[in-house]
Amino acid sequence: MPPFDVPEGDPFGPHNLPYGVFSVPGTRERTVGVRLGDHVLDAGAAARALGSPYAPLLARPTLNPLLAAGRTAWSDVRRALTAWVTVPSHREVVAPLFHPLPSVTLHLPFEVADYVDFYASENHARNVGRIFRPDAADPLTPNWKHLPIGYHGRSGTVVVSGTDVVRPSGQRKAPADPAPVFGPSVRLDIEAEVGFVVGVPSEPGRPVPLGDFREHVFGLCLLNDWSARDIQAWEYVPLGPFLGKSFATSVSAWITPLDALEQARVAPPQRTHPLLPYLDDGAEEPGGYDLRISVAVNGHVVSEPPFSTMYWTAAQQLAHMTVNGARLRTGDLYGSGTVSGPGERQRGSLLELTWNGRDPLELPDGRRTFLEDGDVVTLSAWAPGPDGARVGIGEVTGRVVAG
Repeated sequence: MPPFDVPEGDPFGPHNLPYGVFSVPGTRERTVGVRLGDHVLDAGAAARALGSPYAPLLARPTLNPLLAAGRTAWSDVRRALTAWVTVPSHREVVAPLFHPLPSVTLHLPFEVADYVDFYASENHARNVGRIFRPDAADPLTPNWKHLPIGYHGRSGTVVVSGTDVVRPSGQRKAPADPAPVFGPSVRLDIEAEVGFVVGVPSEPGRPVPLGDFREHVFGLCLLNDWSARDIQAWEYVPLGPFLGKSFATSVSAWITPLDALEQARVAPPQRTHPLLPYLDDGAEEPGGYDLRISVAVNGHVVSEPPFSTMYWTAAQQLAHMTVNGARLRTGDLYGSGTVSGPGERQRGSLLELTWNGRDPLELPDGRRTFLEDGDVVTLSAWAPGPDGARVGIGEVTGRVVAG
């Protein structure tokens, strides 16, 4: 099928146009691409052929120059791309610059600067509290409703979808064990999340207010925060996640610009506690996003977490992350935290889905509490788009291999 003739209802139609980085067989050269249906447009080559002033941003091996260019450039480039793939007069020039998606290699689309992960789903936090503190009067920690809890990860272990995930090794100690042992994790888990990609940096010492979220954040992607629960449980007191989280974080090869998600913006859940002024978004535009996520293990859907239920928004997370004066850098990535809804089939981790291994999942290829070597986990999602269309969010897949 010709690249311009995207079937009606395709979630990767011209209303979407997510960005990635790709190479073609026989060359190591990487360049920015834009997805249209089941094809990839060489955006840099198209910009050069059509005399676009934004060719220097698009004919690059990474998205970082475009990310750093700012919101005006983001909007201008998106308008130009939309015209290139929809206006008939451009077809003769642009058509040869498309590549079938199966024929290209997709790469990590941007150079990751810093990586932060949050804990923003009330349903997830309550489930975890009930699992590990069953006798507590309140499963939430005292600070949870007052600030977005997060931790700093390792940007060097962020990998693109399709990269194998090596089972990590480390110390672990079950409550009844007399001493810790060392070896491969036996409680390897996933966390279905959404990642937000920072474009424009900020000045050191200057917090980013809620209203400036869209001036700094370029877009979003799906993110799998792989977690070794047994390593995490032994090490995380008192300083929080470390080796149990830092071995791999998988992200989609496609970054969906926020401008493609206007129809998906929704108000977050009603807040139950007064917020300090820097987090109070009552007078701001809706900060939530209606993303419908699916989690599949070996091709079998086990959960469908709704992102619209997240208590803390990406704008609040950005404001909190910088309120102490910490600067943003182009390529910063921050994860939403595990996305879990109120239903049992809406939980975004195996920890919750199996209730810490008590209730194994029944899959076509056997029972699962946590992941086994060879298991393939795929996160996919879509969001409401214009005129009833769906906006596809690029999937993220990873296969577990023995360490």
